[in-house]
Amino acid sequence: MEFLPDFGLDAGNRRYHDKTTAPEHSPAFKAKVALAAIRGEQTLVELSQRFDVHANQIKQWKDQLLEGATGVFGDEAKAEPAGPTVDVKTLHAKIGERTLENDFLSGALGKAGLLGGKK
Repeated sequence: MEFLPDFGLDAGNRRYHDKTTAPEHSPAFKAKVALAAIRGEQTLVELSQRFDVHANQIKQWKDQLLEGATGVFGDEAKAEPAGPTVDVKTLHAKIGERTLENDFLSGALGKAGLLGGKK
């Protein structure tokens, strides 16, 4: 390890002296680490070294996963997913516009002899 001019230690791309910003991990990474902790095949210390995350953080993620697991099988999971909110009046108006355009264009093409057959 090499000491930096500002007395921080450099271990690859991670600087330990800067405690103001914690590294942000993706939800997928957190789930992976928490599931490994739940499996119990390795101790928290071993997982901490393997994933380069503090053991307390792993314990917290494990607890969060276990607390949230009931939601997978609870009533919240059975509820229909919320679809996009759609303004039905706007859609009906748009359908009306398109119908008028199609009727007008098919009539114009029919008069010009470019349309095979009329309705």
